[in-house]
Amino acid sequence: MLAISRFRSSFRILAAASFSADASADFSGPEVKTRIPGPESLRLISELNKIQESRAVDIFIDFKKSRGNYVYDADGNRLLDVCNHIASLPLGYNHPDILSALQDPGILHLLAHRPALGIAPPTEFVHMLESSLLAVAPAGLTDVMTMMCGACAVENAFKTAFLHYQRRERGETEPTDEEYQSCLRNEPPGSPNLTVLTFKGSFHGRTFGALSATRSKYLHKLDLPAFDWPAAPFPQLKYPLDEHEQENRREEMSCLDAVRNIAREWSERGKPVACLSVEPIQSEGGDRHATPYFFRELQTIAKDIGALFHVDEVQTFGITGKLWAHEHWDLPHSPDIVTFAKKLQTSGAFVRPGLRPDRSWRIFNTWMGDPSKMIIADAVVKCIKKHDLVQKTGTVGAGLLKGLNELQERYPAILSRARGAGTLCSIDCRTSQLKDEVVKALQNEGIYIIGCGERTIRLRPSLVFEDRHAAVFLDIFDAVLARQPK
Repeated sequence: MLAISRFRSSFRILAAASFSADASADFSGPEVKTRIPGPESLRLISELNKIQESRAVDIFIDFKKSRGNYVYDADGNRLLDVCNHIASLPLGYNHPDILSALQDPGILHLLAHRPALGIAPPTEFVHMLESSLLAVAPAGLTDVMTMMCGACAVENAFKTAFLHYQRRERGETEPTDEEYQSCLRNEPPGSPNLTVLTFKGSFHGRTFGALSATRSKYLHKLDLPAFDWPAAPFPQLKYPLDEHEQENRREEMSCLDAVRNIAREWSERGKPVACLSVEPIQSEGGDRHATPYFFRELQTIAKDIGALFHVDEVQTFGITGKLWAHEHWDLPHSPDIVTFAKKLQTSGAFVRPGLRPDRSWRIFNTWMGDPSKMIIADAVVKCIKKHDLVQKTGTVGAGLLKGLNELQERYPAILSRARGAGTLCSIDCRTSQLKDEVVKALQNEGIYIIGCGERTIRLRPSLVFEDRHAAVFLDIFDAVLARQPK
């Protein structure tokens, strides 16, 4: 492994002073014995491929040996994990708080059963919701519905918006017989021509409704039928932000004008927008940011056109320096719906009062979540609050972004557009091919990382990622970049 200590020296004081929520379960650095993936991972990938599609698999993981921010693969390589299963591990590997919670004999009955939560939840269910999810609910959103995954949460956010729109249009009258019968034929008026407005570059999931709202990669959508829904341009900001304020404001105003015009045009076509959905940061689209002004204006537009304002926070819980990324925006009102998953280990949506369906069974599936995952969510929430981990992502992220900016200045022919919120940071490479080469080189030097968009390298570390981990990453990144042709 390459040995270099420029960033470790600059982080030394901060690292020595920082308190680790997983200090008893951490390693000093990566240790690479084979190329990544190594022979054992390659063997397992080959075996898996006989059973299912496996071309996306990078490595096989030894979860028993992995600890903290470090992951062991099947070949005994130890890597600093700044990917965390696409932003899904909240406290890294084998965190003692999570392991302790799952070893409590009093929860065996919950681990042994997966109840149909919509009709027969366990007696502890209300308390579980209150102590975990409602303890971190966004301000003003007092209802929560649990679901199976992020895409499932998004699907039911859309359904909530459609049901609300139709209930408002119908008023106090009951649906007609024609509506009852036509919906079974997938035809209006029972199946109304309502739409969800999202943004070019967006990613909301891989189920059909969520996929229709997704506009990032053709690979997600090719050959699959989709709803006829509109998409608006998302701002293409220039960095550093403080040097391009006027240009960026003009770009955002242009995109906002497009949103207004698209919503009006689709309403005139008889396909009104019932839901305006946006990610705080377009992750799969290449870590694309916008300013608080843009999101405040979006909320105003949603209200003006009679649509619900849905913020898809599946990737952004806890990692941006705020509990919820939309807290950075100083919105005049809470969003109508906020979807979550990944780092909360369970998924679902927080919903403002008044948006419950008017009948039972309308937002429903068999399991509607998993009590065992809520046990983990409860441990995660308690750990976040005990160690102030959200605030820590802000301070650690500031140092991480500073280091990325230094590398960008040192290697201007390779890197550009360093950006981030908390530890959700990213940087662009000159070309897509170079991005792939740098990602592979980082993995072979002990950093497990992935890209997004066309040219972007993204970091999605755990909430127990600290200055010392950032220093390890930046040092190795520096050494990898030094080897690239200028």
